[in-house]
Amino acid sequence: MKILAIVGGISKNSINKKLFELIKPLAPQDFEFSTFDIAGLPFFSQDLEDSLPETVANFRQQIINSNAVLFITPEYNRQIPGVLKNAIDWASRPTGKGAWMGKYAAILGASPGAIGAFGAQMQLKQLLSFLNMKVMWQPEIYFNFSANVKDGAMEDLSKKYFEKFLSAFKAFIEKNA
Repeated sequence: MKILAIVGGISKNSINKKLFELIKPLAPQDFEFSTFDIAGLPFFSQDLEDSLPETVANFRQQIINSNAVLFITPEYNRQIPGVLKNAIDWASRPTGKGAWMGKYAAILGASPGAIGAFGAQMQLKQLLSFLNMKVMWQPEIYFNFSANVKDGAMEDLSKKYFEKFLSAFKAFIEKNA
C-alpha cells in the first residue's frame, strides 16, 4: 500500500517529523511510505491555477499515486498550521476534481502539551471529510511528545498504541476498498 505521509510541521526540529520517523518501523510490512515537503509549496492563489507551479503539480501527482494519506499535524492556537492548510487547498482544486477526493486518510499529531494536538486533529478530520476523503475517525491518538519520548526513543506502551493505530488504518483501507 502506497501511503503518503504529510507532516504539517516544517521546522527542522519538528516533533511531528520526529514522530513520523519513530512510527515508520511500527507500520504494517506492506505500507510503503513516501513524503512530500509542503514547505516548498507557494501560497495558494487562484491566479496560478491555470498554470500550476511545478511543485504543486508534483504534490498533486504524489497524492494521486498514493492509496492513502497519513497526516501528522502539530497544533498552533488549537488549529492546524497555515502551511498544512495551504497544501490542502492546493490539492483540493479545481473544485470537485481535487486530488484528495476518495482518498483514505488517517490523522495523528503530537505536541509538547497534555492534549497532544487534539484541536488540530479534530479540525483536520472535519476539513478532510468535507473534501470527500474517507477519514478514519477511530482509533485516535493525542500524543504528548515530551512525556512519551525520552532521548529520541518512544516508550514501549506508546509503540503499542501506534502499532494498533497503523494496523487499524490498514484494516480501514482494506475494508473500504
